[in-house]
Amino acid sequence: MRKTFYYSFLLTKAEEDAVAARSEPRQVTRGLVEIRDWYPAPRIDPNNPWQIRKSITRNEVVTTELTLSHEEMFEHVFRYWTLDMADHVVRGNKCFVILVDYTDDMPKKIQSESVFLKTGPNDTCILGLGDVVRARYLNPGDEVGLFWDMRSGTFGFKLLRQ
Repeated sequence: MRKTFYYSFLLTKAEEDAVAARSEPRQVTRGLVEIRDWYPAPRIDPNNPWQIRKSITRNEVVTTELTLSHEEMFEHVFRYWTLDMADHVVRGNKCFVILVDYTDDMPKKIQSESVFLKTGPNDTCILGLGDVVRARYLNPGDEVGLFWDMRSGTFGFKLLRQ
């Protein structure tokens, strides 16, 4: 099942009357729902699993937070989460995640308060990478790869180009 937003544009008669009585503009509401996925999930190549590739910006290095687009999150991460887990993040809550750094030959599991996922502006998501930015000495222009490992429930991370 795939996650998407459901927007509620139409009001019931009672809701229309309540909005008219308050004489304030109507707010369009939305909620996260699961829908049937007509297209199969993207296949993950075991030799090159990095579905999300980002070039790090100066602001992301300074804040140690990587901005991920709505499409990247819904297509490559939230697709594998339960509706409750995805809704928790979409509603503005911080979700601590485990990140596995595959940059070296020996993968390193990173779990701390600086590795988290939260919502950002304009339907983006923010992935906190505090420990990784400091350990890898990331600089603007570095390219990183990410993927969600559904078997272990972790983010995979790799510094692709420095």
